[in-house]
Amino acid sequence: MDREQWRPFLKRWSEEWIAAHDPECDHPLDEETVRDGWLGFAPASDADVAAAEARLGRRLPPSLREFLLVTDGWRDAGPFVYRLAGTRDLEWLADSDEAGWIEAYTEEGEPEEGEPDDGAILGRSLKLSLDGDACVMLLDPEDVDERGEWAAYWLSSWSGMGPERHDSFHSLMRGEFASFHALRQPPGATRDHWDAQVEEARRAALGGAVDDPLAVLAEAAEYGRRRAQLLRFQLLVLLGDWHTLSPYTLISSYVDTGSEPLFGPELLPLLFTEEACGPWGRPNPALTSLEESGPESVRALIADHRRRLREPGFPFPYGNPEFDAAVRRVTARLTAAPEGEGTPEGEGTPESEEARRRLGDAVWPELKDALRWWRPLSDDHLAPIVLLADPVLAALITPERGRELLSVPRGDGRAKG
Repeated sequence: MDREQWRPFLKRWSEEWIAAHDPECDHPLDEETVRDGWLGFAPASDADVAAAEARLGRRLPPSLREFLLVTDGWRDAGPFVYRLAGTRDLEWLADSDEAGWIEAYTEEGEPEEGEPDDGAILGRSLKLSLDGDACVMLLDPEDVDERGEWAAYWLSSWSGMGPERHDSFHSLMRGEFASFHALRQPPGATRDHWDAQVEEARRAALGGAVDDPLAVLAEAAEYGRRRAQLLRFQLLVLLGDWHTLSPYTLISSYVDTGSEPLFGPELLPLLFTEEACGPWGRPNPALTSLEESGPESVRALIADHRRRLREPGFPFPYGNPEFDAAVRRVTARLTAAPEGEGTPEGEGTPESEEARRRLGDAVWPELKDALRWWRPLSDDHLAPIVLLADPVLAALITPERGRELLSVPRGDGRAKG
């Protein structure tokens, strides 16, 4: 990123930081910061940068050099770093009064194969941050890419994790900007941009696209767009990924009132599935937590779903009536095993497994065709993920078939097909 790119990015950062400032909770903003709408300082000169490089004995990486030529230092580099160094304050961590970080992350003996040597990285790194909440920002001069960029690190004593690696100083700053947005949700062009991107990704996903919407939604989620998480989750679970976003992690964002339209009919049933239980088995600890401490409306929804599960026929609906009826025709075939498709005697035998496979292959086109009847429950509904809460259908919908379902234009996206 050159200075022509840094300046508008940093100007937006400044404006949105000031817009999000809470005088009752945050430290006061400098008068000049508010007046100028700028968290930075005057630009460093080429001579200032050259002097810093001579003192440090290394040419600085391109994105940091260009940054300094826009602003010689920076205030509030994310929620937890209060000041970044300018050319006169850059120093090696080992030579600074924060060298204790190196000892804290140096372990005896060699690191395990494939694991980074955190102590060695810190011991050779350039310290970027001057003040922060028990955290530090660093650049590693021995980890350099083809552009001349040094790997960058963010490290805190309270995160419970080691140094968090980024490809460059610019990547690290973008991550801090996203972290600020995720925590503070400031108004402005950035929030508007990602909300528009999320809506575009939603429409593309309903039209049958998968990978491009996933990438957009993942980045939007970094900026704290909660809607992106909900949309992304629906794509991931149909692709067989229950770990990137666990049902409980997602649902915990929607339990304030239990009023989210997807909560009861689509999200909650997934907490009852074997896949969502992970290694704990039953009862699912996430579900237990909601039953014990969730809002009354959520506890009522859970109790109602438990009651339904005890009724014959597992009667909770799969969606709107037309889609529900089409899916029930499929499940009837899977459970009744019509003549010629039945499961042979000898449960668990290779013959019975082969019969199940043949039956699944036979009914799969019917389930795909049923999607033409499916209608979303809300503007945040991308696909009938409740199908995965039915063990019979969950066994049928492999990750590959889940991708097939997602590739079918549906709901608002049918015209794009």
